[in-house]
Amino acid sequence: MRIKRAVNKNKHKRAILKNTKGFWGARHRLVRVANEALMKSYMHAYIGRRLRKRDMRRLWIVRINAGCRQNGISYSKFINGLKLKNITLNRKILADMAVNDKEGFAKLVEAVK
Repeated sequence: MRIKRAVNKNKHKRAILKNTKGFWGARHRLVRVANEALMKSYMHAYIGRRLRKRDMRRLWIVRINAGCRQNGISYSKFINGLKLKNITLNRKILADMAVNDKEGFAKLVEAVK
């Protein structure tokens, strides 16, 4: 019986070991263990990409709230005021303004009040 897939199989093994470079112990040496570790790392990376979006939104809200409190208004009243005035700025931009453009953010808070 001939083995007709040796080249592709070895290429696949090399790719696995290349992607597990830096993993601890047998997880970067042995193909079967490395493949399990790689599948798990891909799963964690997939989950982490979604968690990062949540974490960033939470960070933006904290920064906006801090800027609002410095200008004497709560976060919820500020966001509600923006909606009532039809000011459509997302939380990313508002957080950037609260940190880097305090005067502009203060004017925005005054407009909402």
